[in-house]
Amino acid sequence: MERAGGAGAAAALGQRLAEGGQGHVLRFWPELSAEARRELAAELRGMDVAEINRFFRRARGDGGGAAAAAGLDARMQPVPRDVLGSASRDRELLPRWESRGLAEIAGSRVAALLLAGGQGTRLGVPYPKGMCDVGLPSRKTLFHLQAQRLRRLQQLAEEQHGTPCNIPWYIMTSGRTMESTREFFVKHHYFGLKKENVIFFQQGMLPALGFDGKILLEEKGKIAMAPDGNGGLYRALGAHGIVEDMERRGVQSVHVYCVDNILVKVADPRFIGFCLEKGADCGAKVVEKTNPTEPVGVVCRVDGVYQVVEYSEISLATAQKRGPDGRLLFNAGNIANHYFTTAFLKDVVNTYEPQLQHHVAEKKIPHVDITTGQLIQPEKPNGIKMEKFVFDIFQFSKKFVVYEVLREDEFSPLKNADSQNGKDNPTTARHALMSLHHCWVLNAGGHFVDENGTRIPAIPRVTNGRSDATPADVNDNLKDANDLPIQCEISPLISYGGEGLEKYVKGREFCAPLIIDEDGIHELVKNGV
Repeated sequence: MERAGGAGAAAALGQRLAEGGQGHVLRFWPELSAEARRELAAELRGMDVAEINRFFRRARGDGGGAAAAAGLDARMQPVPRDVLGSASRDRELLPRWESRGLAEIAGSRVAALLLAGGQGTRLGVPYPKGMCDVGLPSRKTLFHLQAQRLRRLQQLAEEQHGTPCNIPWYIMTSGRTMESTREFFVKHHYFGLKKENVIFFQQGMLPALGFDGKILLEEKGKIAMAPDGNGGLYRALGAHGIVEDMERRGVQSVHVYCVDNILVKVADPRFIGFCLEKGADCGAKVVEKTNPTEPVGVVCRVDGVYQVVEYSEISLATAQKRGPDGRLLFNAGNIANHYFTTAFLKDVVNTYEPQLQHHVAEKKIPHVDITTGQLIQPEKPNGIKMEKFVFDIFQFSKKFVVYEVLREDEFSPLKNADSQNGKDNPTTARHALMSLHHCWVLNAGGHFVDENGTRIPAIPRVTNGRSDATPADVNDNLKDANDLPIQCEISPLISYGGEGLEKYVKGREFCAPLIIDEDGIHELVKNGV
């Protein structure tokens, strides 16, 4: 009876696939074990073949996209100053913004949402990026640093407002990273956060397709699947009831960010306060792009609508344009760091998400040849992966703002292994954090001395071609892995953004390496001995 039912279910599945032009995925069904059949059937049952075919047609059909892109340069406008807040140009407003943000945090109205679906493949590790240890003296991972920043922020808000508060932490994983991420948090006791305030949910997956729209097989009994991009966030928010959970908790502001930035200011009160003051429903944190050919997307307006234009879509002539102040005209470099109101996210999930179109990435996708059953490792792109981007929803915002921060304070992504091109790797990430913490010590009145007891001079930080009063490490450009900053690490539990360090360092001299954490001050070498 059961066998007959199983055969009937398989026949129905085969018919549904065949009607959608995807019947070939069962080509090797007779060869599969009972277990492999069950797994493949389960995977296919959850797949809407008609929807996938529709995605493919929309993504591959030009829809005016190529023609529109051709005239993009003429339709681009830079971010106007009235929607721009700047950490360097609006310094007198920063305390007000920070105070507003901390008040919101103290009221438990702020959540952080982490995009953590990426594997560490390019880093040469077989686990999620958030579990990476970049070689800091403390050996803390990215997840650990971010969790401790949230704990410190809760503490700051409680101290200022006298009420206990929580910042719920929503963590979006992919199918590949969910289990290992969850296990890592359990193993480390949620890094001191309350378990009920750490909420995991999973983004969707889509099959990889050949250029003809046919689903590719990774193995004879397995579909080649890929995450649906960080813009898969919005569909996942709906599928897992996340917005409802936010509403139930009273969350009104959400900070969304990517896992791989070691300097990220999670739930940054200045950013949140700025967005609240402006009455924004959507905001993008950016760093100033100083090199026209830097391969980052820029936040700008196209036909009056805010979006991110990828570096590859802009002509060199447009990328090189400068304003009267000498800055690049299109300089708002996107760092995947965003503010949304919960109400806006609800509108996106319920109304706008289905309107989003997939972006197509042509890839070399290993697959099983349907005729021979052999695994093929292609030498050139043979198919597509479809994904959406988190910034695709800017166009639906009714009040969009941009918040510019200093790269050396807030942005050092971890994308490559140390063996690669010397950019965005564990060494540059480690150096960026230690250089920032060196700055904090200097700003709080501390000094570093060499092995002879001679003070190491503080080199003024140069920002946008001007020497600022803020002292900083000699490593102004943190991209060169050969620069060796002073080894200095300050636990996020001691300071979120450089605050409160005077009692530890003012008027004191230190030998590196220096670690300041909840157990006190640690110097490996004291007085040259």
